[in-house]
Amino acid sequence: MTDSRQRKGRAGEDLACQYLQRLGFEIIHRNYRLSHLELDLICYDGACLVFVEVKNSPSGTFGHPATWIDQKKMDRLRKAAELYIDENEISGIDIRFDAVTINRGEVEYFKNAF
Repeated sequence: MTDSRQRKGRAGEDLACQYLQRLGFEIIHRNYRLSHLELDLICYDGACLVFVEVKNSPSGTFGHPATWIDQKKMDRLRKAAELYIDENEISGIDIRFDAVTINRGEVEYFKNAF
């Protein structure tokens, strides 16, 4: 990944974290890596463990960033979440998959995105 792309991704994640924290989320991990998989943000929304995918499009050139979360991406995120839950011996709590998109600086939040 290029430095420019990493900076854009980091900036988007910073905005997403700020937004979610204003909503009362507790951010527990950023860019959590599991082998070849990655979870952008792992948070608690009350007692619910939330895996958040962040997509940032500073220019809006390639359509709305929510459209970038396709079935293949969702499957990879579910697998990563499963590995995270197993690795951390988590059980007995609700989990959810949310998304935050930043399109030309505008933040949108999608609860229960998939």
